[in-house]
Amino acid sequence: MRYAICNETFGEWPLAEACEYAAGCGYTGIELAPFTLGTPGEPPTAIRPAARREIAGVIRAAGLECVGLHWLLAKTEGLHLTHPNAAVRRRTAAYLADLARLCGDLGGKVLVLGSPQQRSRLPGVTAEEAFSSACETLAATAEILADSETVLALEPLSTAETDVITTAAEARRVIDEVGSPWVRLHLDVKAMSAEAKPIPEVIRANADILAHFHANDPNLQGPGFGEVAFEPILAALDAINYEGWVSVEVFDYSPGVERLVTESIANLRAAESGLG
Repeated sequence: MRYAICNETFGEWPLAEACEYAAGCGYTGIELAPFTLGTPGEPPTAIRPAARREIAGVIRAAGLECVGLHWLLAKTEGLHLTHPNAAVRRRTAAYLADLARLCGDLGGKVLVLGSPQQRSRLPGVTAEEAFSSACETLAATAEILADSETVLALEPLSTAETDVITTAAEARRVIDEVGSPWVRLHLDVKAMSAEAKPIPEVIRANADILAHFHANDPNLQGPGFGEVAFEPILAALDAINYEGWVSVEVFDYSPGVERLVTESIANLRAAESGLG
């Protein structure tokens, strides 16, 4: 398995310091939240070419690869995947396209689209209207995704977070409708824990469209910090010959940066060693 970690786990650490620490723990990739990059008060899509090269150089200097971007629409305004106003959807598609260009410039290959608040149904919008709008918005990014060789990986999230695309099956329906090889599936352990099917079954059922994977726990901490057993999860990924990243993503940082970073990969390696 190739293990990465999301950079916001490190809080206010400088990117160089975070990358060096991650590499020292054994990670080989870093996944970036766009709002942590660039100049405060400016959108990450405004990062100039020289600054993009500098960020990419910092990652390479630590011996890491840039996995890509996630939390794509976090801390943005006026963007929404399923908004009933077509102009808002066009702005959202344009912003995602700009993030694809940024991702490519940083050496990344995947955009993880979660952003529950920016896709949930607004008042008066039906489930089918939201589905159609999501498909339209994502299809509008396909050409730029292809040009930048960047995959947009759609993340199902639980009904506690959103009412749009809450299962892998619903994500597959959107992906099939869009019909682009550059729009695929992202799976997250925390989110899959809310599905009716066991996590390994969800993984196996979606092997053909799986592009990226987040390792975490419903308790919002890292893999192995809760009750989810990772041996069958990694076994399922191994069984489908998954070649993408397994990226650690946490939301509760209370255990502390060092413990989250070091123990998460240790727990994953322990689970992987049990595969034989």
